[in-house]
Amino acid sequence: MQTKQKVPNEAAPPDGLEAPRRHWAAATILLGVLFASIDLTMINVALPRIAADLAIDPGLVVWIVIAYSLVIVVTLLPLSVISERMGSQRMYMVGSLICMFSALACSLSTTFLGLLLSRMCQAIGTSMLMCLFGGLVRNTYPLHRMGFGISLNALMVGSAAVVGPSIGAFILEYAAWQWIFLVFVPVCLLAAIGARTLPDLPRIKRPFDWISCILSMLALGLFVSGLDMLAHAPWQAVVFLLVAAICGVALVRRSWDQTAPLVPIDLLRIPPVAYAVGASACSFASQMASFVALPFYYLTVVNYSYSEVGILLGTWSVGTAVMAPVSGWMSDRYKVAVLCGIGAGCMATGLGWVAMLPLEAGFGWHAVGMLVAGLGFGFFQSPNNRALLTGGPRRRSAAAGALQATTRVFGQSMGTALVAIAFNLSVSHGATLGVVISMLCAVAALVVNIARYFSPVPDSEL
Repeated sequence: MQTKQKVPNEAAPPDGLEAPRRHWAAATILLGVLFASIDLTMINVALPRIAADLAIDPGLVVWIVIAYSLVIVVTLLPLSVISERMGSQRMYMVGSLICMFSALACSLSTTFLGLLLSRMCQAIGTSMLMCLFGGLVRNTYPLHRMGFGISLNALMVGSAAVVGPSIGAFILEYAAWQWIFLVFVPVCLLAAIGARTLPDLPRIKRPFDWISCILSMLALGLFVSGLDMLAHAPWQAVVFLLVAAICGVALVRRSWDQTAPLVPIDLLRIPPVAYAVGASACSFASQMASFVALPFYYLTVVNYSYSEVGILLGTWSVGTAVMAPVSGWMSDRYKVAVLCGIGAGCMATGLGWVAMLPLEAGFGWHAVGMLVAGLGFGFFQSPNNRALLTGGPRRRSAAAGALQATTRVFGQSMGTALVAIAFNLSVSHGATLGVVISMLCAVAALVVNIARYFSPVPDSEL
């Protein structure tokens, strides 16, 4: 047996990495989070310019975003299993390089097909990073600083939501849309270089379950597509959702007795993880439903300008970014169910406040509601993510991280679909109904946390 040497790519210590390697690893993780968070918001701003420059129909150009999101959804879980065999350092480096070269390919694209394929390749690289974030945080920080590490990621995500559209608009003001992609090249290169500082867990030597992989991709892909189609193609949506359900049942039956299944059924049997997944899905459904419905509500119901809508949505993001470090500090010291219950309650209160305000209410009153909702969302995320990532065994950190990311995307897709259904039910009142739906999703997250609080599982685990 070889003597274990202390080299940069060794497995993480039992309770995180030693400084200063921990600091370099944290910086590398944050670079990846920055790219994954800011990329989509910047691209959305550039879609009209891209459509005009490449002569793409506006109804078609949105597939640059849809295809990107769909690829991430269907690849998160399979890639997390591959990372357990490939190693987190190597996966992070390869994912960063794929993102870098795909960004270059996007900037050089002169046709819609070329740009679409390049974005789908970029989505694979992004998914390779996203499936690692949770596990990397779990193994980078010692347990008593876990909340701090999670809050740093939340702060980066919240900040990216605020500055992403502004940076994209600034680039488009002075340069061609291709620079939207080129600015990510140095970020991805630095992330690839820093991959050697990351923790690298012992690898699993087990054959890859291709049948589960295919079932997982079909179940998630058809489910998300079916949700998106519910409003405008209900019969096709029903078929998609039915096939997705059949694939999902087959996948669960296949995974039930496996030791480390592709779909982490073993983690969902752990009460703290199960509660965290349920609360996270409801929370992100609320967040996405509000961000889809509120622009319509403020523009068509309250008659605000685009700049005023931008300020109000930015107020939510600022509240989230400000509260993330505070909730991270508290999540290391107080009961998760209480903290998450307060956060979900604030979200529901802020959104309910906005929905019940009279139309003649001043702009400041709406800003207060958005700030309270944003503070609640930021207060909720860090302790809930801590419970999800630390609830299972450390050897399943990669699976827990992928479960966290998949739950987020699932919740966001659910929130978007619910608002689409609201608009389909009533054109004139759809926006108001969408805000109410977002509030109800926050209430559902609160209910999950009340159940978590009264769970028989010991306090230390919840």
